[in-house]
Amino acid sequence: MISGSKIRLDRLCRVFLLAVAFCAAPAWAFDLPELMGLLAKQKSGEARFTEQRFVHGLEGPLDASGTLSFDAPDKLVRRTLSPRIETMAVDGNTLTLSRGGRNRTLALDSMPELLGLVEAMRGTLSGDGATLQRYFKSTVTGAPGKWTLDLSPMDSRLAAQVRSIRISGRASDVLGLEMEFVGGDRSVMNISPNAPAPAPAASPNAAPSGAAGRTAP
Repeated sequence: MISGSKIRLDRLCRVFLLAVAFCAAPAWAFDLPELMGLLAKQKSGEARFTEQRFVHGLEGPLDASGTLSFDAPDKLVRRTLSPRIETMAVDGNTLTLSRGGRNRTLALDSMPELLGLVEAMRGTLSGDGATLQRYFKSTVTGAPGKWTLDLSPMDSRLAAQVRSIRISGRASDVLGLEMEFVGGDRSVMNISPNAPAPAPAASPNAAPSGAAGRTAP
């Protein structure tokens, strides 16, 4: 009688422990495909940025600020307003640098290191996981409401320049970009997305639908 009760008690304990373990485990893990699907919903956007560049051997960071704009799938513009005005515009495989009234155009695929950096930002903004995985080992942590994407370069030429990239955000908004370079330099960018423009309000004098062209009896 005692032995039977002990067996039932042991079985009940095991069932209870399994239930606790099941409830404690996450029902799903937030991963790269889910993050990319979330980001792909936003086809364009504009934002303000502030950046601090920590350069080995210099006391204090180098500050910059300006605007960012993006149009899926491959247009990205960074316009620096301070400390001096300059623009970096990417359209497909073409990079255009503008400063002091002078323009310089380059092919991205001729500069693998720069191409990798551009694709890290452009691939994230467009939700292009295939492109990211072509250049980086990707690790996603967090949840849709607050996520972090860590990128480690796989291309040897990019890895010779960049140690790691960390992109953070909330839902479909990218809010931060941190880059650590080989040699100790580091860049920290904070991004503030602009609120979408409100839809224009209907004029109070506008004719109701179906009334256009109607004449008085």
